[in-house]
Amino acid sequence: MEQVKENQLAPTPVILGIDDLRPLPRATRIARTSDEGIQLLQEHRDSYIDELWLDHDLGGDDSILPVITLMEEAAFSGQPFRIGTVFVHSANPIGAETVVRSLTRWNYRVRRATA
Repeated sequence: MEQVKENQLAPTPVILGIDDLRPLPRATRIARTSDEGIQLLQEHRDSYIDELWLDHDLGGDDSILPVITLMEEAAFSGQPFRIGTVFVHSANPIGAETVVRSLTRWNYRVRRATA
């Protein structure tokens, strides 16, 4: 009987992170700004994302809100991003709650987390 190698059993999960500071060691790709985050999501538009880690405050005047708008517009048009779980890990409790509420409204599976 032919043995199956471990790496053939399951593909590497796609774990994306959008955070200006945290290293997010489990992430397969990290974006540091909202513009990079939008680009990262668009690159994965036609594939399944196992986990998406989001920070609200991205340094200076930048925040995750442009990324949230992209995700909301995709859901509104009937083509939401295919994401297993969105984890919101922000030190900004009001901003984090805004993200959770916005994405939950569009049926994304969202959890508050610490990273």
